[in-house]
Amino acid sequence: MPSPTNTGEKTETDNDARPDLVIITGLSGSGKGTVLRVFEDLGFFSVDNLPIELIPKFAQLTQDSGNRAAIVIDIREGEALSTFPELYRRLKRKLNATLLFLEAQEESLIRRFSETRRPHPLGTEVPVLDGLRVERDALEPIRALADDVVDTSRFTVHELRDLIRAKFGDSCDEAMQLLVSVVSFGFRNGVPGDADLVFDVRFLPNPNYIADFKPLTGKDPKVAKYIRDFPQTQEFMLRICDLLDFLLPHYVREGKNYLTIALGCTGGQHRSVMMAHEIARHLSRGGYKVKESHRDMPQS
Repeated sequence: MPSPTNTGEKTETDNDARPDLVIITGLSGSGKGTVLRVFEDLGFFSVDNLPIELIPKFAQLTQDSGNRAAIVIDIREGEALSTFPELYRRLKRKLNATLLFLEAQEESLIRRFSETRRPHPLGTEVPVLDGLRVERDALEPIRALADDVVDTSRFTVHELRDLIRAKFGDSCDEAMQLLVSVVSFGFRNGVPGDADLVFDVRFLPNPNYIADFKPLTGKDPKVAKYIRDFPQTQEFMLRICDLLDFLLPHYVREGKNYLTIALGCTGGQHRSVMMAHEIARHLSRGGYKVKESHRDMPQS
């Protein structure tokens, strides 16, 4: 293969650690506005809804001025979206650009639209759910090009901001750049769609069959002690913690910024809750930023 000539274009090996241009896109309600504001706080020149045909000129101007830039494009671009994939491929050859795609599960997006009482960008005559599905299909070719896809379903606004700051800011504390979400769930309600690691704890003794424990949860000290006292529980906990202690530093070095660990039992009330709580405590002691949640645990 002939050696590449010097065309002034950047190759993948020329890229710096930090991008000159970040293009933010994704589903409506997934947090694009929040993310853009974080980039503005980080010193990026930030523009929302820049027409696609202006992106190359804008990128060149900001690069010539020595500034980094962040822009949002989304379904509001209409038919012009179809031209973006090829435009981005050309742009990527000329400068250090990153395409950040934000998404979330349908139930999370619908809840956010309900809370803000805003219509979907496709119009008030389109139901939100229908609009989201049309939008997801339209953005799929762009999602396939994304350098980073972030599912914001479980993130609060503050957690999403922290994630972007950790990934694109100047922090040197690598361990704190990884946000770990530890979630318990019940298999009868399905596995969490955003789970990176799934552990099945249904082999542990089930407190549900003990009358005094049935109405309680794995957070109750008596229930937790009952589960913890079995030898298989103690051995499993040691093995899981050893595995995570091995894996997480490697994820950090590979640039992963968030990880969802899901532990499931039958109903998501006892065993998975207790195990998720213990693992969250272990990781917190290890210096990781940890979010603990219990999807199917009954609320008192």
